[in-house]
Amino acid sequence: MPNDVHAETPGPLPALGEEQRLRLVIEATPNAMIMVDQQGTIILVNSQTERLFGHLRSEMLGQSVEMLVPQRFRGAHHGYRRGFFAHPDTRSMGAGRDLYGVRKDGSEVPIEIGLNPLKMPEGVFVLASIIDITERKRSEERLRLVIEAAPNAMLMVNAGGGIVLVNSQAEKLFGYSRQELLELTIESLIPKRFRHQHERSRNGFFSQPDARAMGAGRDLYGLRKNGSEVPIEIGLNPLRIEQAQFVLASVIDITERLSADRLQRSLQAGVLRQAILDSLPFSVIATDTEGQIVAINPAAEQLLGYPPQALVGQSAMVMHEPAEVERRAEELSTQTGLHIPANFQVIVASGSRTTADEREWTYVHRDGSRVPVNIAITAMRDESGRVNGFLKVAYDITERRRAEAFIRHMAHHDALTNLPNRTLLLDRLESAIRQARRSGGGVVVLMLDLDHFKRINDSLGHQIGDKLLLKISQRLQRRVRDVDTVARLGGDEFVIVLTGIHSASDVQPLINELMRTISAPMSFDGHELLVTTSIGGCMFPADGSDPGALLKNADTAMYHAKASGRSNFHWFTTAMLQQTEEKLALGTALRRAIESSELTIVYQPEISLRDGRIVGMEALVRWSSPRHGEVSPDRFIPVAEETGLILTLGEWVLHSACRECVALQRTAGRNLRLAVNVSPRQFQQKDLPQLLQRVLTESGLPAHCMELEITEGMLMQSPEESAEVLRELRRLGIAIVVDDFGTGYSSLAYLTRFPIDKIKIDRSFVRDIANDAADAAVVNAIIAMARSLDIRVIAEGVETEEQEQYLLDRGCDEVQGFRYSPGVRAEDFARLLEPPRAA
Repeated sequence: MPNDVHAETPGPLPALGEEQRLRLVIEATPNAMIMVDQQGTIILVNSQTERLFGHLRSEMLGQSVEMLVPQRFRGAHHGYRRGFFAHPDTRSMGAGRDLYGVRKDGSEVPIEIGLNPLKMPEGVFVLASIIDITERKRSEERLRLVIEAAPNAMLMVNAGGGIVLVNSQAEKLFGYSRQELLELTIESLIPKRFRHQHERSRNGFFSQPDARAMGAGRDLYGLRKNGSEVPIEIGLNPLRIEQAQFVLASVIDITERLSADRLQRSLQAGVLRQAILDSLPFSVIATDTEGQIVAINPAAEQLLGYPPQALVGQSAMVMHEPAEVERRAEELSTQTGLHIPANFQVIVASGSRTTADEREWTYVHRDGSRVPVNIAITAMRDESGRVNGFLKVAYDITERRRAEAFIRHMAHHDALTNLPNRTLLLDRLESAIRQARRSGGGVVVLMLDLDHFKRINDSLGHQIGDKLLLKISQRLQRRVRDVDTVARLGGDEFVIVLTGIHSASDVQPLINELMRTISAPMSFDGHELLVTTSIGGCMFPADGSDPGALLKNADTAMYHAKASGRSNFHWFTTAMLQQTEEKLALGTALRRAIESSELTIVYQPEISLRDGRIVGMEALVRWSSPRHGEVSPDRFIPVAEETGLILTLGEWVLHSACRECVALQRTAGRNLRLAVNVSPRQFQQKDLPQLLQRVLTESGLPAHCMELEITEGMLMQSPEESAEVLRELRRLGIAIVVDDFGTGYSSLAYLTRFPIDKIKIDRSFVRDIANDAADAAVVNAIIAMARSLDIRVIAEGVETEEQEQYLLDRGCDEVQGFRYSPGVRAEDFARLLEPPRAA
């Protein structure tokens, strides 16, 4: 570039004449101008660029344009530049996004860029026009702060109706978050019936924008996020920012004003005013500006206990508590920054606001009693707008206060017994622990559970059960001190928290008394009940340091008391936790055992005493665990029942045993009965009949070849429901056997009540049948009772010829036991079915 002081340009430039014109144009431009080639090298700048970035022209020419971009944006800017040169197009000022430039001194400046591609013989260049938008940013921030500080809802809207700026008052008024509002059009905040008209009005405003003061034009309705409408008043101010036109709308909720206006118009309507006052269910008291009562309606007189017109002419403060007025005066003084004396000026200050002042107060009745009320105080104005009095509209909130108190009470108390519930129990237990830490004392937690309560509920109904629980709660409360807590956790579980206890021995007399008290006879609706309880106890700090641990450990002790035969008490020990953990481990192992085929089924033959033939077999589950060894059914069946695995286990046993029984029938060439034990949880399944029907169908086992063994206790849990289930099973053709007969109810009444095909005499009676007269008498009675009801009898646990002969002589139908065979696998059972070989 000849004879030019800035001729450091590294790249080619246009011919001299064209170059000179380009330089003159760029230099005359009021914006900063930079010309860049495809490699991003700056080849031309003007004086405005030097002023904007603080670099001399010579410092910029030949350098990468990224030197003017903050470090954190350079990588992205490099990509944008390559993208531009790949598809060069004109981008007007403001297109795209705001950027930041970096000055020579390291400071950043917000900028806006317009781009123009220049196609020349030497290649494609880009001419960037840059303006400093610092002032605009500041103006926008000032505008945002002003709008945010406004006491009204403020919304800034563009010509298309889009909301571009709001304040927190707008969020409160319309119920949307700020981000939600910025994604809406202004018509979204207008009820549908007004939207079309509003859109036309908006278009008209933008065609001829002018300021419209608050209240000018007409009232509108706004639409909240929840769908409700709110009467509003709008003031409009046009704003022009850069080349764009906006409107700033100031919106206020005029609900209270409209209500106050309506009420005032009614009160000032002479005869109509009095008629309305007399019919209103609310207390209405009108005063002059000095606080003297000028009008009062019958509802107010009734609320305050005064005869008609007795209060007219008196001070409006006669029904207010001085202490409450003083508190309100302090509040108003703080809010207004003025000194408000504790007299009628409190009413004046409250009523002089633009909207009615509504809050809870306490009125003083003529007899001195207190009446909680909700009062709205508003100023009354004459036609010229001057305040000529005040209006107090109130209603009694006594019932609301009672309801709120009741709700608070019920949130912390049991609905049936009115005892503390779990929430309040935890709070009191936490307080007791804190007190014990301070005093060095102890806290005892007792967990009580009524034994066999479900039977009472199921047999006598929930009404009797509820009366029983209420009686128990009263007995417990009478046995503890006022400082102690009796709580109900739900169902038949109670908790007692005893404070100030120094040793476990201090509590033993109370525990004994509690057990005696609960077990004392009770009579309800002609039913005399004897109830026992199982109790578990633990002590702070030895057995736990927080409410959760103490309740958990007391519960663990209570379940051990139940497992020990019920009507029992146990103190918590760490060994119990170990047992619980072992039970959990066994449950986990059992789940894996079911999945990995560690379980097997063995079959013990059932022998006909009449001819000595095998007529059936009982399916028995066995578990050989790689970790736990041979696990007795007495250990894993209760765990399966507690964890719910009994349902999966039981269904597997049914499918497997039915298939193997069918195979054994084919081998024997005759029918064999299959006896399967059903657990309580299985028996309670609503779809048990459907499950059995499916198993029989899939296996091919005839229904009359299946016997279900259930216990007496299972039948008596819910007698009516049990009878219906048994009848449905009988309709399928399945036989019902009562297992362990003689150890439970053993009642002739229930034998006739339920459809039973066979009873099994428990092994405990068979063991000493030959030399124990009592056991023999029981066996004789069972067989005789069964024969009279045409019910077959089988005895289990037969091990000797003497036992077999005794049962045969008494008419017992079938036997099983080690005398004939232990439980064996299906393939071994097949050999038992083979006829003996001839000698």
